[in-house]
Amino acid sequence: MSSRADINAGLQKLGRIAPAGYFVGLHIRFAAPLMQFQTYAEEWADFYSRNGYALRDPTIAWGFSTTGACRWSALPIPDPFNILQDAADHGLIFGLTVSHGPIASRTIASFARDDREFTDVEIEQVSSTVRQLHDITEPPESLTKAQKDALRCIAEGDRHAAAAAKLGITESAFKARLISVRERLKARTTAEALQRAKEYRLL
Repeated sequence: MSSRADINAGLQKLGRIAPAGYFVGLHIRFAAPLMQFQTYAEEWADFYSRNGYALRDPTIAWGFSTTGACRWSALPIPDPFNILQDAADHGLIFGLTVSHGPIASRTIASFARDDREFTDVEIEQVSSTVRQLHDITEPPESLTKAQKDALRCIAEGDRHAAAAAKLGITESAFKARLISVRERLKARTTAEALQRAKEYRLL
């Protein structure tokens, strides 16, 4: 099973436990997640970003301060902007935040229900799934020289035949390098692989 399929299976599991939606930010580095997924209602997502809540959100502050899981009703972080009340007004009444990983590559995820608190069993299931998602999306520490050379040719706008000639290899060997770099970076397309390589500072 590909990691893409593993990711989708994990997200489906989370969606079943959090019917009012979720936000998963995987490997937050330099203030932005390397991958993010969210299923909150568009109205809440728009309201949240319009008000710049990410910088003031007590669930995110808690996620950076510690690792583990915490129901929103038990968050030990002040909420001077009443973000959790605004969330409740949008149907995100009962929530849970899970934080995992080192501070330099932290995964923070929040989940919501409109009917009841998350049970201890659900919290363990969610926490386990978030840890799995964190592990399978761990970015590589490096690329091979061959992979970097191939991506640089693409970044410079070379077509496959020209890039292969520049590197002194066959076109099929060049395509094989691109396939290997896409697999290494868990990217669907070469453009996505190039973008990730830049984000991960591997080029």
